[in-house]
Amino acid sequence: MKCLIVEDDPTLSAQLAAALRDGGFTCDIAADGTQGEFLGSTETYDLAILDLGLPGMPGIEVLTRWREGGATMPVLILTARGDWTDKVAGFRAGADDYAVKPFRLEEVVIRAQTLVRRAAGHAQAVIKAGPLRLDTQLGVITRNGLALKLTAFETRILAYLIHHQNRVVSRSELSDHLYDSAADRDFKSIEVVIGRLRKKVGEGLIETRRGEGYVLRTAA
Repeated sequence: MKCLIVEDDPTLSAQLAAALRDGGFTCDIAADGTQGEFLGSTETYDLAILDLGLPGMPGIEVLTRWREGGATMPVLILTARGDWTDKVAGFRAGADDYAVKPFRLEEVVIRAQTLVRRAAGHAQAVIKAGPLRLDTQLGVITRNGLALKLTAFETRILAYLIHHQNRVVSRSELSDHLYDSAADRDFKSIEVVIGRLRKKVGEGLIETRRGEGYVLRTAA
């Protein structure tokens, strides 16, 4: 899952990125509203974490432009302000949740995981996919009750497929959600990892659609 963090405090943005990466996210960071608005409008994200008090362009304006431009990713707003009117303004602009500074990083990570899970149509913290179970809060994937031994990259790919089970996920979509905006996209690495995952999850679960992509098939 890929997250955009728009926060002008470099220490806080680095702390958020580290905590979210531990929670299974790939992160891009924007230090002002102008850069954040551009990235959120031109890149693909599963989630955005947006500070309201930003230089360059206020957070509310950033969010308004995203929504007017058709961006649909869940947005968690951060604010140091306690006034309920700021929260209302954020929700009216299209925010999905908020956290008031100071906050615990663990809380933000859990809120982020919850927003992404619900955006994919899953109500429970543990997502079922045939014999597989993904604990979205712990980042653990099990098969028939036994934890799979996966690399971090394997976990990110399989978690994305579990979130979007029973539909075709193209290689381009996977790369958009697995790599940050500065990384080189490597389709061959994705194919290699998919091959390894087939052996670990059991034959028949991950299906390749030639010319289309991959399907984690859990329904008849």
